[in-house]
Amino acid sequence: MKLRILGCSGGIGGCLRTTSMLVDDDILIDAGTGVGDLSIAELAAIDHVFVTHSHMDHITSIPFLADTVGWMRSTPLAVHATPATLEILRSHIFNWKIWPDFTEIPSKDKPFLRFEPVRLGVAVKLGARSFTAMPANHVVPAVGYHVDSGRTSLVFTGDTTTNDELWTLVNQIDNLRYLIIETAFCNRERDLAVASKHLCPSMLAEELAKLTRTPEIFITHLKPGEPDLIMQEIDDCARAYRPRMLRNNQVFEL
Repeated sequence: MKLRILGCSGGIGGCLRTTSMLVDDDILIDAGTGVGDLSIAELAAIDHVFVTHSHMDHITSIPFLADTVGWMRSTPLAVHATPATLEILRSHIFNWKIWPDFTEIPSKDKPFLRFEPVRLGVAVKLGARSFTAMPANHVVPAVGYHVDSGRTSLVFTGDTTTNDELWTLVNQIDNLRYLIIETAFCNRERDLAVASKHLCPSMLAEELAKLTRTPEIFITHLKPGEPDLIMQEIDDCARAYRPRMLRNNQVFEL
């Protein structure tokens, strides 16, 4: 299994793309602006999207994906998310006001899009690949994902703040090799991080102290204009964990 980073920024501008990851050639984890860099053929090959939460930087490409390649496909694109997130997508995106309801067109019998609910701790198996929703603590209903090839696994926290429940589960993963965790704000914006349920470097260090495994750690969702400052602050307070900044087009072998 290969996982390629299509976008990992907390915003846009220049080469920045928001959160999206491509697993092999047929699965997305989140669908931020990075999905737009794929070719039409690559877009048409995507069968599944696993969504962490409903914020625009994580779901913005789903409406365009259905509209662009739905007619090229013989089966609907499956969007996997918690029931709460699916209800938000139904009510606020695919509602005929913001975007057409592609779960009903071109017909209810043969739609371009279908919604598939996920439950915390219940794996969705696609061949040998397994995707399990993990708890996240954000301002809207949210999850992270544990991605397991059967040999090696990766945890993506999604957008989250402090979260003891997550670390209890992460520490039980014997084959964990990679951890991708957000740090959206610098330390001077800790109050904003707390209010918006994100992390800053000092909070990240407090969270990583709960980790008993030794995965390679990568930092995502840094705010534009501040990545160097945030990474320097992370190095100052969490150097022992050797965290690195996640980058577009980085590939993880699982």
